[in-house]
Amino acid sequence: MRRVPVWTWRLLMRSVSAREQARFNADPIITISYTHDVDYAGDGLRSHRLDVLAPLGVPPAPGGLLPVYVYFHGGGWTSGDKAALTKYCANQVLGGMVVVNVNYRQAPRFHMGHVLEDANAALAWVAANITDYGGDPGRLVLGGDSAGGQIAALLTAATLRPELAAHYSLKPAVAAAHLKGLVQHCSVVDFSVFFEAGFVLSLNFVRMLVPAAANATGPAATELPPAGGRRLPTAHRAGARLMEAAAFLSPIEWLDGSHPPVFVTTSERDYFYQANLNFMDRLRQHDVPVDALIYPWDSANTEHTWQQDYHYPESQEVYRRLHAFVRGVA
Repeated sequence: MRRVPVWTWRLLMRSVSAREQARFNADPIITISYTHDVDYAGDGLRSHRLDVLAPLGVPPAPGGLLPVYVYFHGGGWTSGDKAALTKYCANQVLGGMVVVNVNYRQAPRFHMGHVLEDANAALAWVAANITDYGGDPGRLVLGGDSAGGQIAALLTAATLRPELAAHYSLKPAVAAAHLKGLVQHCSVVDFSVFFEAGFVLSLNFVRMLVPAAANATGPAATELPPAGGRRLPTAHRAGARLMEAAAFLSPIEWLDGSHPPVFVTTSERDYFYQANLNFMDRLRQHDVPVDALIYPWDSANTEHTWQQDYHYPESQEVYRRLHAFVRGVA
């Protein structure tokens, strides 16, 4: 099987983006409030904008503040935009939460250090401002689909694990205690799958995210997580350095018992299906509560990131379960 290169993926995403945005956002929800394109970094870049979606009405008193769901869109780290997720986010507001829909800088121009810096800056904005929209900055749930799920999961890990934050020179914007849950839709949570024979995506997806670490010779390029972290599979020497660097991209490598509860949705049709199974297994090994919604192959509507398309009954079930998950953890 020939792997999909980065450039082919980018062309594909560019060709379908307009159609997806129109289809996913048809019949807009008008019973909530929308604040679009807030500049969370203060530099005017489209990649540093976020939307806030909230129930209509005057923000409640502090005792009535709602949990906050912070969402990062997917797109293979190279493409995508928050605009395509507007209807998805609006559907979550109907479940009783304030939703923040985030853009971020993208590869290959930027690597994972820049992406995490942006995601962390968005959380800093949320911590300082979300009460104005009726949200509680002390009750945060992070989430995302595909690459966006990886961003949410890795930022959660960096907030919990000082050594991972130090690797990215990141000062977490919120206290670990404020992260009440994590939502994962078909997410890239285990980078070991990239090194398996027959995997669909090229290893250049990994290389573009770790240009400095993959080419370095010092400890940052070779040091794996502390004892107890799961090493990536053995490979030939030429790829060993990349595999070591990939450990700093792979949320599964940084799990421990301090992690908040997780809601995972995937299907046998998703090419990150095994990565999600591995992630759930590791969470359970650490006694982290996991709620999972997994569809079999015969559920035809459950291709990778189907959750974005509200038309599907399978997506509506995801939303019901997500609402219950947020109510339960936050």
